[in-house]
Amino acid sequence: KLPTMKMLLLLLVALLSAASAAPPTCYSRVLSLSKEITESFKELQTSKTADSCVGTLPRLYLDIHNYCVLAKLRDFVAYPGCDRVPEVNELKEKARSLYTILISYCRRDLVFLTDDCNALEIPISPPIEHS
Repeated sequence: KLPTMKMLLLLLVALLSAASAAPPTCYSRVLSLSKEITESFKELQTSKTADSCVGTLPRLYLDIHNYCVLAKLRDFVAYPGCDRVPEVNELKEKARSLYTILISYCRRDLVFLTDDCNALEIPISPPIEHS
């Protein structure tokens, strides 16, 4: 009886660990990448070492539930300024990846809840500095 119980316990542990190691869904990948891009943009905007051209970049507030996010990503990637700034090029590459995922891999998995382009113009407030 003991070997059978041990075997069942091992099987249960294996099943539980396999369940928690499930691959990310398209939605979870898009959501995490959009948050990562938005955070990187905020950090770039508030960085003291940022190039002066960074202030001219289009705002990059992303909401993957808003259909206008596709146009927002296209505009940001196509923006001609700041090509000499490595952080901006990295951010553009992430935005390009997100756009590709949205229109190719996740096209049928996502539901856009709005098409309010003005909602994507929400200003990003700088972090509160404590003295």
